[in-house]
Amino acid sequence: MSVDLTSTSGRTILAFKAGRAFRRAGTNFVDASPTKGAIVLTNEDGLIHFMWKDRTTGEVGEDLILFPGDAKLEKVSQSSWGRTYVLKFESSDQKHFFWLQDSSTRRDEEFVTNLNRTLADPNIIAIWDMRNIYPASEASTSAAGTSTPQASTVQPIVPATSDLTPTGTTPEQFAQLRGIVSSMSGFAGEDELWLTDVLSSQNLLQLFQSHPELLPALFPHLPPELMPSSDATPQQVVEILQRTTNSPPFRSAVAQLDRALRTGALGEFVRSLGLPESAATGVGAFLAAIAEQARQEGSSEEQMEED
Repeated sequence: MSVDLTSTSGRTILAFKAGRAFRRAGTNFVDASPTKGAIVLTNEDGLIHFMWKDRTTGEVGEDLILFPGDAKLEKVSQSSWGRTYVLKFESSDQKHFFWLQDSSTRRDEEFVTNLNRTLADPNIIAIWDMRNIYPASEASTSAAGTSTPQASTVQPIVPATSDLTPTGTTPEQFAQLRGIVSSMSGFAGEDELWLTDVLSSQNLLQLFQSHPELLPALFPHLPPELMPSSDATPQQVVEILQRTTNSPPFRSAVAQLDRALRTGALGEFVRSLGLPESAATGVGAFLAAIAEQARQEGSSEEQMEED
């Protein structure tokens, strides 16, 4: 079961997977709780809320109202595991410990940096490093996984759509397109699957070339200046679509969706697509849900034809 991390009364600024850790009484040791959670930062009526949310139940375990410049999330240098962090305050001695739960360590620094920048100035816009979105291999960073770390010794961080079928696309075309895209990659474990790999330029080019009958369904979503003319040849259409899918805005959008799926924060978005909430738990789950939806729609159409 997954929950919608964005279902709060305020505007969600960012969210990422993180568990809580607690100081062992009378010691300087911190023990990590295995509960799956997330740090969620929201803006509610101009106030910044730093929340920790249980990703299984949706229960808010902590909800701290923070003032700009008063708090900072810092790595615990004494942690042998390396993913333990402490939220410190300028105005008090209180400390809240967390450990990062994303399966990859690649974006740890990026999440924490954007969190701290927002805590310092709520009006800033998060900056994401695109180099972190196209990994050559997860072998070196997935070893830690999401297993609960050992105790650390310490000293005193989409818009919903109302129309499920793109403009100018028949339900049959859309179902076929979803089936083709979802079959581009086997649904391996979430740790091994990246949306940026599934929707790579090479995969999309193969799709365009092998299924030209679907290309008109994509035209309404192209920038006006790239809309093919009525007398454009199939090759010219493919070249236009290829330029679009190679463009920085498109690659950035895919990367952002990939990243958001890994936070578990897209419950409302996947529901708007008619997918189960479990589709928001990762890239593999998202693509598997699309494939299952296409399969069910295909079965329904076959049943209607038989009737």
